Amino acid sequence: MGARREELVERATDWVLGNGLLGLSLRPLAAALGTSDRMLIYHFGSKEQLIVDVLRCSAERSAAELRSLAPSLSPHQAVFDQWRLRTTESQSQCERVYVEASTLGLFGQQPYAAEVAAMNAVWMEAVRLHLVASGVPEARSREIAELVEATFMGFELDRPFLSAQPPALAALAQAVSSLAAAEPRSDDANTSAMP
Repeated sequence: MGARREELVERATDWVLGNGLLGLSLRPLAAALGTSDRMLIYHFGSKEQLIVDVLRCSAERSAAELRSLAPSLSPHQAVFDQWRLRTTESQSQCERVYVEASTLGLFGQQPYAAEVAAMNAVWMEAVRLHLVASGVPEARSREIAELVEATFMGFELDRPFLSAQPPALAALAQAVSSLAAAEPRSDDANTSAMP
């Protein structure tokens, strides 16, 4: 990616994080970036490719913040630390773009459907690695990361209606702690091999 295109991706991502993805139009975006819609097409080839690059940039920014989070003192604490990070403004903006892209992807719109899967992979690996660094056994890390992420997504839906942290956050932390300490089940090897 050329330097000018990379700069445009970073600035376009900033704009999308502040304004949202739904109804994205090239003209207002180009005006905000100090260029024209024709120049955006010149650099990216299409609006769809620009969106792909913005989604990738947003996912990478979000995952980079989680990757830079210091290991927690325990799997139990990791749940609280990840939730605290997740509720920062920068993570909330990335989450909103992810939810918007997911919604469009559910209806089969491309490039959203394919890019959401790629965003999931980047984010889930960051979640898993932080959990492992915080004491979750490698053998259980994928299933525990999926549990944490699925529960957090549910919490995200309720966040506008909560005045503080979700009441079930402590229960999730306890469940993660118990799973991390438990002996692997005999069917864990078969489960982890499933797509």
